Amino acid sequence: MIRIANGQGFWGDWLEAPVRLVEQGPIDYLILDYLAEVTMSIVQKQKQADPSLGYARDFPPLIGRIAAKLKERRVRVVANAGGVNPVACAREVKRLAPELKVAVVLGDDVYERVDDFLARGLELKNLDTGEPLTVIRGQISSANAYIGAFPLAEALGTGADVVIAGRSTDTALALGPMVHEFGWRADQFDLLAAGTIAGHIVECGAQCTGGNCIADWQTIPDFANIGYPIIEAEADGSFVITKHHGTGGRVSLETVKEQLLYELGDPQNYITPDCVADFTSVRLVEDGPDRVRVSGIKGRPKTPFLKVSVSYLYGFKALGTIVYSWPDALEKAKAADAIVRARLAALGLKFEEIYSEYFGANACHGIAAPVNAQPAEVMLRVGVRGKDKKAVDRFTRELIPLVLNGPPTGTGYGDGRPSVREVVAYWPALIPREEIVTRVEVVE
Repeated sequence: MIRIANGQGFWGDWLEAPVRLVEQGPIDYLILDYLAEVTMSIVQKQKQADPSLGYARDFPPLIGRIAAKLKERRVRVVANAGGVNPVACAREVKRLAPELKVAVVLGDDVYERVDDFLARGLELKNLDTGEPLTVIRGQISSANAYIGAFPLAEALGTGADVVIAGRSTDTALALGPMVHEFGWRADQFDLLAAGTIAGHIVECGAQCTGGNCIADWQTIPDFANIGYPIIEAEADGSFVITKHHGTGGRVSLETVKEQLLYELGDPQNYITPDCVADFTSVRLVEDGPDRVRVSGIKGRPKTPFLKVSVSYLYGFKALGTIVYSWPDALEKAKAADAIVRARLAALGLKFEEIYSEYFGANACHGIAAPVNAQPAEVMLRVGVRGKDKKAVDRFTRELIPLVLNGPPTGTGYGDGRPSVREVVAYWPALIPREEIVTRVEVVE
């Protein structure tokens, strides 16, 4: 049995979680998930501005902070913190923790290969619209293939204390150590599906140990010291989800079930680079306090393709807010929204969308929100999106004047007028898996 702990559900998660996982009890692997689709565009822009950047900059200082404990307790780290520059990330880790052996997994970043793909007839059609990638060629800001667990296992085979990847799947971070430790083969699809689902359960960190849990959330203990998840994985594919003893939060059938449903499409066809997992085969039982045992998982062969995540620039947006207080807070906010729209129309400004929400009235539930005729306060949030940056910028000057020339009690404008931001859009596509060749390097 090996113990795999996840201390990072996204870039920006609780900085103390990985430290506490290492310090508060025995684990064999610490996995850290940093990347989302929009993150790849952000780090690609950073790298273009500075070739020494392009990775999750929180990661090297974290490893430097816990390096001594990692060596003392023989804990190995697997993370996708490399973004679009895993080597630079590894070099910074080595600078801050020279006692650690660091390996990187390369080959997922295909940004520089897009023209070659298109020239050879690989259209990289959008999975949602069917359009070929050529329609956005001049707007692309990043392109990365999702890689699976076996390259991570290969990197662990070098003896590395820290393995850094770019755009690996979230689930592969947990499956990789299982493949390495248990010697699972690429054709053992039930085992690979089990490791994949284990990775899926823990990939969002404390979201499976009581965080963001709707089931009896008021009784979940000590959120301030919530424990992050640990997989106790066994070679037969069964595993237990738990957390360190004495930490806050809760591991129960409810917390695990909620996370199982997270970002889940067809539950019988959860497609990864390593296998297709069947979530309907999952069997859950309580295994003691804060322990849920998972077994019975079935899987099928992987598909001939890998998913490619492409981000591209799609115009500009701006969001502005203003708050109105009781009485008639909602009526005032609606009147302010109408004023803004009328003034934008009078200026002849064109946008792809103008969208308004009323926080305190309907922002979370829309038309299903319970009726409250007299909320104590309402925040109007108005956003616009369009290709014309000048038009978007002109919008940003229309909210603050309402404080003096619109409905009464307007406030909450201390940050000044909104800023104009680029819109980063997402283009999912498939590519034949033989086009993606990964390699492992040990960084000295």
